[in-house]
Amino acid sequence: MLNSQSTTLIACPTCQKKSPWSSENPDRPFCSHRCKLIDLGAWANETYAIPQQDSEEDEVFSEDLKIDPNKRFL
Repeated sequence: MLNSQSTTLIACPTCQKKSPWSSENPDRPFCSHRCKLIDLGAWANETYAIPQQDSEEDEVFSEDLKIDPNKRFL
């Protein structure tokens, strides 16, 4: 049984329900496997994204990447 004084409770990123941060919770930081899958689905649907910062260097070197129509990828 979980001892509330020695176990840190954190809010589930999906539903905000308090769940223990301990080895007894295999789904941490989520409260359940269901919330973990909901979060995974959001990443897969591109609901979440890591912002990309463009730089001058990207523009300079992008000219070096000419597409060769004779090469196949996959």
